[in-house]
Formats: sequence, structure tokens, C-alpha cells
Amino acid sequence: MAAATALLLLLLAAPAALATDHVVGDSSGWDSGVDYTTWTSGKAFQVGDRLIFTYTANHKVDEVAKSDYDSCSSSNTLASHDDGNTTITLSKEGVHYFLCPTFGHCSSGMKLSVTVAAAGNSQSAPGASSSTPSTPNSPNTPSSRTPSSTPSGAISLTAWPLGAFLLWAPILALVS
Repeated sequence: MAAATALLLLLLAAPAALATDHVVGDSSGWDSGVDYTTWTSGKAFQVGDRLIFTYTANHKVDEVAKSDYDSCSSSNTLASHDDGNTTITLSKEGVHYFLCPTFGHCSSGMKLSVTVAAAGNSQSAPGASSSTPSTPNSPNTPSSRTPSSTPSGAISLTAWPLGAFLLWAPILALVS
């Protein structure tokens, strides 16, 4: 009976181990001049994943409703962060909206929207979106981007069945 209880606890903890940390803006972080539409392109966001915002003292991260996102208003924030290294766990499905409330930053494109699917959803990222303009930021920025089949920082969902087998086979052998 104890082995069955232990197995049940392990099964319940497994989804948290599969969460993906998404560093917003990759090496550029949460900053002005970053194209967050391109950043979200090809990424899949699931319940349990974490968004990691790294930024300097002249920026903040506000989570807002869609209407505030569209109007670049932070007067009704759902959550506000200013510690320079903010981790937000995506705890529910749906679209989540973030912006920098520093004057002029949001209207210059420093805002992010991500569509979060249920944990374990095998869709590749149909709802990852942002309405920030996708104009290149510098002459070195390519005019178009072909997303890779496994975006940086993402878990390949096609490998999940094999990974689950390799993870649970030794445990199941112990309780048999």
C-alpha cells in the first residue's frame, strides 16, 4: 500500500517537473526595442510554465486585462512587479497580458500577450501571440523568421511518451 501511495504522489508531481521556463526576450530581456511578437512566435505556453522577466530599474512588469493592454493603461493592474527579476507562473489557461507602465514604453511596443493552454496540451503554439509591431529593430534584424521545430527553452512534446516511459519504468518495476 505504501508503494502505491508513493507512486500516486510521484504521478501528481510529474506535471510540475515538465514546466518550461521562458526567459522573456531571451538574452535581451524585458527591455525597450525588443520585438515580443517575434519572441512569442513558435513558442507554446502551458499551465505551470513560468515567464522570467529580467529588466533594469527603469522598467516594471504589470499584468493587466485586455482592455488595459490594448490602451497601454496600467491604472487597473492585476499584479505589478519591479524587482528586476520577476518570475510569473502561468497558473490558468487563456490569454495573459503584460506591459511596462513606464511612460511611453508600452506604446513603443514593450508589451506582451501569451496564450496559455492546459498542461499536457500537444498543440504546438497556435495561440502564442502578441500585438506588438513586428518591425525590425535594427539593420541586423532579419525581415522574416522561420520558427524552429523546437523553440529555445521549450520541451519537445513529441518526445513526451518516450520520456514518460523512461521516467516511470523503473518506478513501476519497483512496485510490481
